[in-house]
Amino acid sequence: MTSTLIDLIQAGPSVAAAFMASLVEFVEALTIVLAVGAVRGWPGALAGSGAAALVLIGVVAVAGPALGTVPIHAVQIVVGTLALLFGMRWLRKAILRAAGLMAPHDETKAYSRQTELLQRLQPASRTNIDRIAFATAFQITMLEGIEVVFIVIAVGTAKAGLLLPAATGAIAALLLVILLGITMHRPLSRVPENTLKFIVGVLLSAFGTFWVGEGIGLQWPGGDWSVVGLVAAFLALAMPSVPLVRTASGRVAQRKLP
Repeated sequence: MTSTLIDLIQAGPSVAAAFMASLVEFVEALTIVLAVGAVRGWPGALAGSGAAALVLIGVVAVAGPALGTVPIHAVQIVVGTLALLFGMRWLRKAILRAAGLMAPHDETKAYSRQTELLQRLQPASRTNIDRIAFATAFQITMLEGIEVVFIVIAVGTAKAGLLLPAATGAIAALLLVILLGITMHRPLSRVPENTLKFIVGVLLSAFGTFWVGEGIGLQWPGGDWSVVGLVAAFLALAMPSVPLVRTASGRVAQRKLP
């Protein structure tokens, strides 16, 4: 019973981080693929995104086992450092957006911009798969998918047995986005993207700190339970940052006034 509970403590944050981060990335990719399909045709859009998905699956299939041959401490330090940097970047953007210093990402506007851009290009082919549609869908799926692959590897390879749970979370997010895209046929603008990025930033930062600590030989109090404590610590630091940043920016703006 205790072993099962520890396994859930380890796998739960991995699944949650992979699912939420993948959901954000796949929603952004879906917006562009929908625009491509609507303007240039669905055969090229679906072929391009499908080809990119196959490439990304191949990358995970090769990179995951390959990392298993590297000494675990080296993997923990490298992957942990990258996860920490990646998480802090997401957390920083989420804090700035919540404080009103960065414009929130708007899927409806992104869809409109991409649609206008595609409409300016040469007419789509009506007989073969449109090359512009294929290339655009392939590019955006690869771009967003690479971040998903990194997150899956970051939260799944630094500890034995976590790659499958992390991959499961990412696949669940992909299936959910595909289902919503098929049923709604429009950008998923109501997804609380900034909130998800805030949470993922906290989770990745906690994971990264934990992996780096283990990699350098630090004995975390409570063992794997320390991940929960690190999540709580980063959350406690990040939550007050939003009003502090908002107040600080207001003071700077007042000082610049003549």
